[in-house]
Amino acid sequence: MLCQDPLSTEWDCPLGSKDLDGKEGPWKEGAPLPPTGCFPGPWRQDVSLDCKGSPEEAEARAWTLYYYGLLQSCLQQAGLPETQDRSQAPRTGRPGAEVTLCILGSPSTFLSLLLEGGVQNPGNMLLCLSPAWLMKVAAPGQEGEASLLVSKAVSFYPGGLTFLDDFVPPRHATYFLAGLGPESGHGREAAELARNLACPTGASAELARLLEDRLLTRWLLSQQTDVAVPATLAFTYRPPGLLRGGDASPGLRLVELSGKEGQETLVKEEIEAFVHSEALGEASQVAVRLSGWRWRGQQALRLHLRVEPSAVVNTVLALLEKLEEEESVLVEAMCPPARLPLPGSPAPGPELAVRICAVVCRIQGDRPLLSKLHLVESDPNHFASQLVQTFIHFDVTEHRRDEENAKLLAELVRARNLKLDGCFSFWDDCLVLTALLCRELGLPCSPPAAMCLAKQKSRTQLHLLRCPGPPWPATSLHAVACCPLESEADVERAIDQVPLPGVMKLEFGSGAVGVQLVKDGPQCHEHFSRILHDLQGEADHPGIGLGWGNAMLLMEFVEGTEHDVDLVVFGGRLLAAFVSDNGPTRLPGFTETAACMPTGLAPEQEAQLVQAAFRCCLSCGLLDGVFNVELKMTGAGPKLIEINPRMGGFYLRDWILEIYGVDLLLASAMVACGLQPALPAHPRARGYLVGIMCLVSQHIEMLSSPSIRETLQALHDQGLLRLNLLEEALIPGQYEEPYCNVACAGPSPAEARLRLLGICQGLGIDRPNYPVAHFLSHFK
Repeated sequence: MLCQDPLSTEWDCPLGSKDLDGKEGPWKEGAPLPPTGCFPGPWRQDVSLDCKGSPEEAEARAWTLYYYGLLQSCLQQAGLPETQDRSQAPRTGRPGAEVTLCILGSPSTFLSLLLEGGVQNPGNMLLCLSPAWLMKVAAPGQEGEASLLVSKAVSFYPGGLTFLDDFVPPRHATYFLAGLGPESGHGREAAELARNLACPTGASAELARLLEDRLLTRWLLSQQTDVAVPATLAFTYRPPGLLRGGDASPGLRLVELSGKEGQETLVKEEIEAFVHSEALGEASQVAVRLSGWRWRGQQALRLHLRVEPSAVVNTVLALLEKLEEEESVLVEAMCPPARLPLPGSPAPGPELAVRICAVVCRIQGDRPLLSKLHLVESDPNHFASQLVQTFIHFDVTEHRRDEENAKLLAELVRARNLKLDGCFSFWDDCLVLTALLCRELGLPCSPPAAMCLAKQKSRTQLHLLRCPGPPWPATSLHAVACCPLESEADVERAIDQVPLPGVMKLEFGSGAVGVQLVKDGPQCHEHFSRILHDLQGEADHPGIGLGWGNAMLLMEFVEGTEHDVDLVVFGGRLLAAFVSDNGPTRLPGFTETAACMPTGLAPEQEAQLVQAAFRCCLSCGLLDGVFNVELKMTGAGPKLIEINPRMGGFYLRDWILEIYGVDLLLASAMVACGLQPALPAHPRARGYLVGIMCLVSQHIEMLSSPSIRETLQALHDQGLLRLNLLEEALIPGQYEEPYCNVACAGPSPAEARLRLLGICQGLGIDRPNYPVAHFLSHFK
């Protein structure tokens, strides 16, 4: 039985009463309204969603608007056009003569079916977003049965085209499928519409209740001797008839409760016996969750150490109060994530320890388009102060005052009468400030809340973990377990919640500074204390995000190959994506070593990474900009490392310009000004680049040699290699970033790799403690 529930330290579930009759909504306690603001996008909001002759109340209309926004979001993410409203010209036809396949439910749940239906039967695959768009009438000559009439629907056609249509006269449904899950906002109405129809139907309330009960499914599976289920202890309150009687499975114990109160002694005895039983095997943790159709997919689970049964008892007793009839609390073995080998992966190797420019482009008629640059900078003597139209000296290093600083900067802009078309930044620390300033000045930009969400790594992951869908596939599939850390107590709590080994890093950090692989509790405490002592503020290591503080997080370490995905997004639409591969990092510190572009992944894996990166950005509210997303391709699909809500750093802009002819700097400027960049939908690569990082700790002698530096520059000028200087000075330190990147081009990754390897061996970049051949092994 596969589980997609997120790991969490808090219950992320609504605790109101919900049933198939839809008496209370599943989103808020006791509130029948859907969430608001979930699907921001550029689509039209003035479409006609009312059905003539069947007005909706406010609550029902809110659900219709929600589902319409969800449909547009799904179409947008699939690269399909917005739904066109043609309801002002009603569709006519021959009532009863057409095939009419009608679906009432969540657009994301049924999107693939709807799209395929639009191909095979254009105009006859209909999606109803509200029960008010349907009507039941008595079926002539069929006593006790009813016909279903469709007055309004979204019609699907080939190519993903969709139209909002009214039907006069209404169409007769020849097949009806209703979404009856706990996420439906129209549960009672959908169940009633599906009952006693003369046409075939694809679901029923009774079937949905059975299929969405986790314990019932597990119980039925356990009755088969060849089907294994996780070791489970279930406290069930007035269980359904199917769970009563029958032989118990060795790994599944049911404890039937007569009531929800006064069960402390029984619960304690059962849990004590369970955590000491052989059924748990080698599991070191147990998970506690609720079971019952109304809880399916609506909550996180809580993890507890097996050796702490008292904590398990307290959680179970707290949850018993939430149970209704036929529901259960499950205590089950926590199966750690599988460490799946990647096909074709090399054998593991040894464990080793702002640019400013003016842009001039040409528009139609070969007339130059001039850009005026206005720079805000903390350093009054910055070299770029003489290269821009206007220089504003302003201290922006204390980013916990960004709200205040944005207002002050806006006043300075107005006082100087500057007419701005856009505002953007490539500096991690200033991204939130930029978004706040854009809001003050009314300039295009992703919302400040989205920038804040993406800027703080643990918030990004936890937000995505709480997005089980819709739309599908859920972005929670790409997130990993993590916990924010601000104190030693947080570290202890995180050790219980995040599977180890894990990765400890700065919340707002960059350049992999302070990132460390931690294998157990003592290593977690040691690294946390060291970072809090060594990296307290901006002066300790400028430019890595300490202006935001030195809070940390612990996240699960996932096996897989590492990749960068650079996206250009405009109005919530993906315009272009560029995927590169990273070589093995230098553990335990995760410093980047090597890279290759374009990716060597199979096309379907590349597409998975692009979609994962794009969906994660949209889920965080990043609708406009150039974004860099770091992911791992694992045996279970793409997993997010972090989102950088700005253009990719290091060498990425130069490489993409060289290989694809696309300038991300220009794209960033255009999007910031509200202009859509004209980019090829499927850019073709001109060749391959393979590069290696040089580190001060490994190459200080070589990099200090004037002759070596002159050789590198000469080879760069001759086009024999690409040299990207990433730091200004050779300063050794405990927490280092790459000093420069050396890359070679070739018609294939193998040829580029061999050229680079030869240069590295000749110049001394390849060393016993820095085995370049190993770092490039991923690109064979």
